[in-house]
Parts: sequence; C-alpha cells; structure tokens
Amino acid sequence: MNIQSTDKTIALAMTGASGAPYGLRLLECLIAAGAKVYLMVSPPGQVVLSMETDLQVPGRSADMQAFFAERYGAEDGQLQVFSKDQWTAPVASGSGAPDAMIVCPCTTGTLSAVACGASNSLMERAADVVIKEQRKLIMVVRETPLSAIHLENMLKLSKLGVVMLPATPGFYQNPTSVEDIVDFVVARILEQLDIKHDLMPGWGE
Repeated sequence: MNIQSTDKTIALAMTGASGAPYGLRLLECLIAAGAKVYLMVSPPGQVVLSMETDLQVPGRSADMQAFFAERYGAEDGQLQVFSKDQWTAPVASGSGAPDAMIVCPCTTGTLSAVACGASNSLMERAADVVIKEQRKLIMVVRETPLSAIHLENMLKLSKLGVVMLPATPGFYQNPTSVEDIVDFVVARILEQLDIKHDLMPGWGE
C-alpha cells in the first residue's frame, strides 16, 4: 500500500451500521498517511466490530486507542480515541475542529441526528461542528433500500455541502476478494480528502 502523506487532522466516526471493514481499512490508511486521527466508535459500532471481524477490540477508549495504535503502527499522539460522552474532546468545539470528518459506516439514525442537529453524542456534535465551521464532512451511509426519510435527510445535508458517499462498491475493476471491494469504497473516501493512493487504479488506467 502506497499512500500520499498528509498533515491533516481527520475525525473518523464508526457507528453501528454494517460495514465495519470499511471503517477499519480507512483508519489503517489514514494512519499510514501520517494523518492525526480522532476516532469515535459508538457502542453499537463496537458490537458490529465484534460481529463482522475477528478482532477483540477493547471497550474502554484508552485501551481501544492502544489496541489500534499498535495494530496499525501509529506514532505517539497520532491516534486519539474518544468516548461518546467525552465532551472535553477537541472535536466538540469549533476551536478544535478537524480538517475533515468521515462517518464510516454511517447508520441512517446518525444521518437523521446530524440532519436535525441533535448533538446527543460526541460524534453527532463533532459532525455539527464540522458543518458549522464549513469543513468537509463525508457520510458513508450503509443502508438499503433507502426510504424517502433517508433520502430527504441526505438531500438536506447535501445542500449544506456534506458529501454523501454511500457504501456502494463498483465492480469494473474485477475484484477477486472482499478486501478489493472494501478498497473500492475507501479509495473514493481518500480521493475526497485529496489523499493520493494506490488502492486501485482510476477509471481507464
């Protein structure tokens, strides 16, 4: 894996939608790129991690931080993990807003909460901060079929500049593994962050 280095600060929120491998691969890529990463994993997101992977991810934020830092080779201070009620985290305030935030995977519940500005958890507040500070917010919604409620929430946020990037992998690259399918979506996210990569060739290459 060859990924362009970056000095950006990126917030990554993983919710309880199916698609934990997308979030994990994105985390790996961001750390490999040298980005400073603020990670938030909701309690349902931790349940999905245990269901969709064979990882034994600790529940406490400090332990989770140590676990992922060791697994992906993060430098000291490069990765910070925050709990859902850690309101002193930088992402809770505009003065500590990251350069960009990705919700991956994103439940339609989180989509709804962000669309109405609920801010009932740290990740919802972080998304609200990113919107108000006019930074880039990318929501990797993982749901099908989509109801009119989901589509209306997506349209509302899209009009505010939020990037709707549903986890809908293409197959024109002839994937031969689940990892190839995951990389298709992660590649699209990295491109939205202006981070060059070699996860897969571009169209026509």
